[in-house]
Amino acid sequence: MQRRKDNKNRVLKEGESFRKSDGLYMYRWTTGDGKRHTVYDATLEGLREKEDKIKKDMSDGIRVGEANVTVNDVFELWKDNKKGLKKSTKGNYIYMYEQYVQEDLGLRRIQTLRKSDVTRFYNSLIDTRGLAINTVESIHTVLHQVFQTAVDDDYIRKNLTEGVLNECKLARNYEKPKRHALTIKEQSAFVDYLKNNAKYKHWLPLFTFFLGTGCRVSEVTGLCWKDVDLKNDMLMISQGLVYYDREQKKTYHYLSLPKTNAGVRYIPMLPEVKQALLDEKAYQEEVGLKCKANIDGRTDFVFLNRFGNVHNPQTINRTIKRVVLAHNLEEMEKAEKQKREPVFLPDFSCHNLRHTFATRFCENETNLKVIQSILGHKDIATTMDVYAEATKEKLEESFVNLQGKIKIS
Repeated sequence: MQRRKDNKNRVLKEGESFRKSDGLYMYRWTTGDGKRHTVYDATLEGLREKEDKIKKDMSDGIRVGEANVTVNDVFELWKDNKKGLKKSTKGNYIYMYEQYVQEDLGLRRIQTLRKSDVTRFYNSLIDTRGLAINTVESIHTVLHQVFQTAVDDDYIRKNLTEGVLNECKLARNYEKPKRHALTIKEQSAFVDYLKNNAKYKHWLPLFTFFLGTGCRVSEVTGLCWKDVDLKNDMLMISQGLVYYDREQKKTYHYLSLPKTNAGVRYIPMLPEVKQALLDEKAYQEEVGLKCKANIDGRTDFVFLNRFGNVHNPQTINRTIKRVVLAHNLEEMEKAEKQKREPVFLPDFSCHNLRHTFATRFCENETNLKVIQSILGHKDIATTMDVYAEATKEKLEESFVNLQGKIKIS
């Protein structure tokens, strides 16, 4: 059989051809589904590189004939098939993808991407769009799962996001910021200011609850009276209040179960916490405040805003900022008059109140399993990190007290 040749009299392999009309080399092959596919190149060498890749991909089971599949296509596949995630978690993943990936990397054909493309994308998010590393970390979490779906379904050979985020962190000497607790002085200053300020005094029960239980903000705003056992001084934490549904792109309230079984827990009530709940109930009765919220059938929410609706975390954080500003202005004047160093409050959020409780608890409790249970941590390693940070000063104090008391040399 006479073999086909190109214009340089070189013998072409099976499936190869040379088009005299435009000088392009062409390779055709048929996939297992009976469909024919074609690739082109300006040179024979370039064509054969593509052939080698196609044959290698076919040998490894890669879907060679579906080169037009984009990252967005695989994302839709992931979204449809991903089960077992908490509703709010999946909604956050979808939001982050649609906000930052969909109109950028998402438009690219997944089989044409290289690891350097993902690195370039992450760098652009940080350097051009000005996103914080922890935001890129959230984007990476969902993108890694999308690319893993592409690997599992044989669109690509390996997960191109693997290790990219760590490289970006190392290049920027990034260290994960630690959430700091209020010091004992700062905590006392915050509580005392709320007690003695008529404008903010009605917020005291809510913030006392934060500082006395270590609950997450969703657990505090979602607390119902059915979960409060005033007779036995016990709280049951079994749900959180979510304020939007990113998956459906609608804003509304719904109750969500904790991510893990560890989130469902009982917390003994400190006397101050019990009194705060009684004060909250008395205040609502005094001003005629009744719960107007009906969320998933619940109408007995403990903490209400002035309209009788549940609190919004953003509103709570804005209140903290106003309290901090007002306190610090007053404290500056008082300290100047009294000729002493002022005790300023730092900028903080309601999550710092959870961390403050955790710190005070760890300073007074050594049983890590008890701490883990009260804080609702799934992983004991998380509890150990909190404990190590919280007891650092105590350890230093302990060694100071140890000096000269034991013979070591």
